Amino acid sequence: MSNKQNKKAVPSSIGLIILGLIVIAANLRAPLTSVGPLVSFIRDDVRISNTLAGLITTVPLLAFALLSPLVPKLGRRYGDERIILIALIFLTVGIVIRSLSGAANLYIGTAILGFAIAICNVLLPSLIKRDFPNKIGSMTGIYSISMCLFGAIASGISVPLAVNAGLKWQGALGIWGILSFVSILCWLPQLRNQAKQTTTMSKQIASKDVNVWKSPLAWQVTLFMGIQSMVFYVLIAWLPEILKQQGIDSNQSGWYLSIMQLALLPFTFIVPVIAGRMFSQRLLVVIITILLMTGTLGLLYGSSNIILLWIIILGIGGGCAFSLSMMFFGLRTENAHQAAELSGMAQSIGYLLAAIGPALIGFLHDLTNSWNLPLFILLGASVLLFLVGIGAGRNRFVGSRNSYELPQKGR
Repeated sequence: MSNKQNKKAVPSSIGLIILGLIVIAANLRAPLTSVGPLVSFIRDDVRISNTLAGLITTVPLLAFALLSPLVPKLGRRYGDERIILIALIFLTVGIVIRSLSGAANLYIGTAILGFAIAICNVLLPSLIKRDFPNKIGSMTGIYSISMCLFGAIASGISVPLAVNAGLKWQGALGIWGILSFVSILCWLPQLRNQAKQTTTMSKQIASKDVNVWKSPLAWQVTLFMGIQSMVFYVLIAWLPEILKQQGIDSNQSGWYLSIMQLALLPFTFIVPVIAGRMFSQRLLVVIITILLMTGTLGLLYGSSNIILLWIIILGIGGGCAFSLSMMFFGLRTENAHQAAELSGMAQSIGYLLAAIGPALIGFLHDLTNSWNLPLFILLGASVLLFLVGIGAGRNRFVGSRNSYELPQKGR
């Protein structure tokens, strides 16, 4: 093929990759965020406690923790594109099984879709590092905003689909299988790039191999990932119930959860772009901590007349924290292989920490019959997020002893 032909092929190939990333990202939250507003329906229908209901959110997080360390190795052996395609197929199967009646199907399907999402969670940041090394910020922003937008939509329409459309909770959760099937079709063209990209990755591995598990910086990134995930998934699982205790009905509380996620959308794009141009991301960590603490204190002590304000502040803080944690995978590593390894480590240990959140919060509510203690725990988590974030925001690469100045543009 001539150079002229190559130049014409590249934009088309890049366009397909971007489309694939957007559609896959859309599937990474919607199957999870659609559960929160339906918890009471599921709990009453399946006849489970609040603690077991919290496990509906916890099971996928445990799946993330168990599989994430293995994903980079699977990607190197069989190719990232092929592994992602298989994950999307299992995601569709898991959504269908979860939507069948019975507690067993509920948890089995949830576990399957959790494993599938774990694979995509780990490999997508690596693909961005590999295919867009000079546009990590903007591509991470596009990836993040797609994930969060569909997550917000899922939260808002769950109760209307279940009640108004007569789909019940099973149909309201199962409808997301359509989106996952569409993502399979959009990703199929990427299999043509398999051999070329696998060769490129092998060269990167040979040139700069780092054991991220021995890097203090990698552990700080991991803890930042875990704590922000714990806060987010606690809110996804229990914010509607917290609001219902304050007199807000199920339908309205579901939309409040949706608004929380819609509020963060502009920031999930802006923050990665800004972070990629900063010498250090510590200022962003400070801002995130202030936002999360303010929103949580508002739910505890603020006026119920402006409860929407506290929810929006929490949404902005959580969105900034999430997108910054995604950026750390690219900013703190030197190549796509390191990004995959750091992503696998952070999402393994990080989501293991996050998995504790929803079940623990449900247990504490059952124990105290109040949401005050759970909200105080979220305040403490915000403080810990600040402490590890200050370290993760340093201008360094994982595995390095000395700081390296990162380019302030084009990351």
